[in-house]
Amino acid sequence: VLPSGFLWGVGSSAYQTEGAWDKDGKGPSIWDAFTHRKGKVPRNETGDSACDGYYKVKDDILLLKELKVNHYLLSISWPRIMPTGIKAEQVNEKGIQFYNDTINSLLENNITPIVSLYHWDLPQVLQEKYGGWQNISMINFFNDYANLCFEKFGDRVKHWITFSNPWAVAEQGYETGEHAPGLKLGGCGAYKAAHHIIKTHAKVWHSYNSTWRREQRGMVGISLTSGWGEPVDPHSQTDRDAAERYIQFHLGWFANPIFRGDYPEVMKNYVGRKSAQQGLGTSRLPTFSVQEKTYIKGTSDFLGIGHFTTRYVLQKNFPFLQVSSYHTDHDLAELVDPNWPAPGPKWLYSVPWGFRRLLNFIKTQYGNPMIYVTENGVSETVQCPQLCDEWRIQYLKGYINEILKALNDGVNVKGYTAWSLLDKFEWNKGFSEKFGLYHIDFKNKNKPRYPKASGVAEGVRRVLQSHRTVTIPQVENWHRKAMDTCSATHQHLAADSLITHMEMVTEIVLPTVFTLCILICIVLLIFYLRNHS
Repeated sequence: VLPSGFLWGVGSSAYQTEGAWDKDGKGPSIWDAFTHRKGKVPRNETGDSACDGYYKVKDDILLLKELKVNHYLLSISWPRIMPTGIKAEQVNEKGIQFYNDTINSLLENNITPIVSLYHWDLPQVLQEKYGGWQNISMINFFNDYANLCFEKFGDRVKHWITFSNPWAVAEQGYETGEHAPGLKLGGCGAYKAAHHIIKTHAKVWHSYNSTWRREQRGMVGISLTSGWGEPVDPHSQTDRDAAERYIQFHLGWFANPIFRGDYPEVMKNYVGRKSAQQGLGTSRLPTFSVQEKTYIKGTSDFLGIGHFTTRYVLQKNFPFLQVSSYHTDHDLAELVDPNWPAPGPKWLYSVPWGFRRLLNFIKTQYGNPMIYVTENGVSETVQCPQLCDEWRIQYLKGYINEILKALNDGVNVKGYTAWSLLDKFEWNKGFSEKFGLYHIDFKNKNKPRYPKASGVAEGVRRVLQSHRTVTIPQVENWHRKAMDTCSATHQHLAADSLITHMEMVTEIVLPTVFTLCILICIVLLIFYLRNHS
């Protein structure tokens, strides 16, 4: 049974939903620049308009009220309130007003805002001029931005996240180049970016602690996303060690410095040894000074956790390579069980039991910190809308049930965020993956929202909110209502699609046909006049 005061909510991020990429004084982000380059995203899709969330705040808050959530996790777009990323150059008052209005609307509807300062949309100017997270100067630029947010919004926002999933920022932005800014700095780029992000996080925590905490009484944490690694053979020490490395190279990379003062020993050993084999004088993994270790340790009032799936892990020795890589540094291979349900994309298997093990690992490793689950959900990849998403309901119920077990284990989980409120722009996958509890018809210029069964599944919602046992007949009744609703919505969506199609015919096809008819008449008239002249 969930403890009293447990927060239940949904989340999203600025770039994925807001749109209005160049409106009202917003500066370009690295994701604007990245998606505007051809070939980076399937069908060259962009987040230029995304879900039009910038113009639909009130509509989306009505959806949150329908869901009866306690909180909403959103992110602030750095270039929307600081177009160049540098406070001394420009502050965009219209951007600040937008987030003020959003926060106020949430609170007026009794929804607690949980705010991330960074969900991947670095101002493009900072990337062009300084090299983004490869440059240590980001620490002060970001700290100025964070302090502006604390000043403008901190009287109402009491839950702050410095960075959302920095692993992806570092590894996919600066190692593989799959994400913005699209750099392939193999073997060192990801480690350097992560090093600067960890130092930045610590500086922002200390800024809040010394300047704002006494007055505002809020909390500052970080949100780390990690799968669980399970040894292929639990009786094999080498497989158990490999599974440990899997977790340490994902979660421990950021959590260990923040909660224990330094990078995991296994990371230092493996990257150090591989660097020496390459003939490098120092490790590709940077080091913290004694003063930095002390400064960084303990700089999180809570730990945000994003979790989606699990892998089986075994030892795999990579041959010595001159070309170094984060992916060959940890000497392991990942496997999946073909019997695991995979309702959506190939990477996202439903393995609920891995979540409980991850939460218990955090409890043991990091002194049982306060945990908010900041991202958990599953996507579909089919092109036609799937409103009757019973498999998503099963996924969410399975993972929530493992949180209940972890709570009984003594893990200090304080809240859960389903990912995500809306179907939205999924980074380098474009609109091809859909995580939303609400479907958006992106072909319709009005971007209407339609509830999926998961969005109206009162069983999931009420199990989360109640502190009592729910009977099987109740669950069956809620399930039946959810399926009836999604069937009706499907019919409504089909009708709307037909209307949209007819509007397109009216707005585009008919004028085109009419114009062609006029041109043909003119040509025939000219031909006629020539023959009779």
